Amino acid sequence: MPRHQERTKPRGGWGVVAVVALSGTFLLTNGLDANGGPPQPANAATLVTDPVHDEAARRLPPAPAPLRPSPPTRIRVPSVQVDAPVTRVGLDAEGWVDAPPPQDKNLAGWYEGSPAPGAQGTTVIDGHVDNQQGPAVFYNLGSLKQGQHIEVDRQDGSTAVFTVYGIEVVGKSAFPAQRVYGSKGAPELRVITCGGGFSKKTGYDGNVVVFARLTSIRK
Repeated sequence: MPRHQERTKPRGGWGVVAVVALSGTFLLTNGLDANGGPPQPANAATLVTDPVHDEAARRLPPAPAPLRPSPPTRIRVPSVQVDAPVTRVGLDAEGWVDAPPPQDKNLAGWYEGSPAPGAQGTTVIDGHVDNQQGPAVFYNLGSLKQGQHIEVDRQDGSTAVFTVYGIEVVGKSAFPAQRVYGSKGAPELRVITCGGGFSKKTGYDGNVVVFARLTSIRK
C-alpha cells in the first residue's frame, strides 16, 4: 500500500489497535471528483461518543445468542449498493493490519485477528474507498444511516444480519481503539474505510467507522 495510507498497528494487543490504512489513491492522483469525493456521515450521525451507552444502541432488539465461529464469505449493504466477497487480511511485514488488494475494487477484508461475524465480540471488516481506477467497495459507506442493515454471509451457510446504530469519522491521530474495537457484550460489527478531510498532499485525515450489532440470523 502507498505510504500515505492510514494503517492499523497493534500496540500491545488487539484492544489498543489504532486504525486501518485504506487508500485515497484515485483522489491523490486525480483530485476530487465532480461530487466532491465520497459521502461523509451527516453531523447528526457522528455523535457516537460512547457506543456502549448510545441511545440508538439501547433501542435495538436484544441480540441473538452468539454463533459458533465461521469465516465470512460475502458482505452486502443494500442501502449503499455494496455486494462484495470478503477475503482474510492479517498483519503485514511491519505489523500493521493489512487491507484487501487495492487492484480489486469490489473486495472487502476481514481482519482474522477479530472474531468471526456473529460470534461473541467485535468483528472488523475493512475496504478501500477507491483505487487507481476510481471508487471502490466502500466509497458510499459514509452515507449509511442508523437502522439500516449489513448482511454478512458465513462459510457455514448462515447469514449474520447487523443493524447500524452509529456512524462517525474518527481522526487518525487519536483513534479511539478501545471504543471502536472493544467488546460490547454482544456480537458486533465494525466496517471501516477512509474518510474525513482530504488533501492531495497527505490523503484522508481519518476513517469512517460504522457501528452495528447482530440483530438476526438467517440459515
